[in-house]
Amino acid sequence: MDIDFPHHFDGRGRTATTDRDDHVRDMIEQLIFTNPGERVNRPDFGSGVLQMIFGPNSPELAAALKVTLQAALHRWLGDVIAVGNLDVTAVDSTLTVNLSYQLRDSGAVQTATFSRSV
Repeated sequence: MDIDFPHHFDGRGRTATTDRDDHVRDMIEQLIFTNPGERVNRPDFGSGVLQMIFGPNSPELAAALKVTLQAALHRWLGDVIAVGNLDVTAVDSTLTVNLSYQLRDSGAVQTATFSRSV
């Protein structure tokens, strides 16, 4: 079992845990929505995509977001997942990421949607 994100306590008053599939999804979410410089001991951790969505919405911005996120996923989680389909959209101040990925240890294919308004 892995620690659940965001950190909280379970019904017994202990740190909540989760299964491997949910933990990997949590790691992806943390990577997407962390800006480089936010982590004290890992200043280069994060994707930086939240900083980019303040630019004018365009196909070029969507392509840049996708490339940035693919690079971050490969760098930080490449040993855990293989990225399948990745779709990034920025509408007004909302970033939505649709991702399909394969877990390297089990071979299971997962899909997840992450959305954040800034």
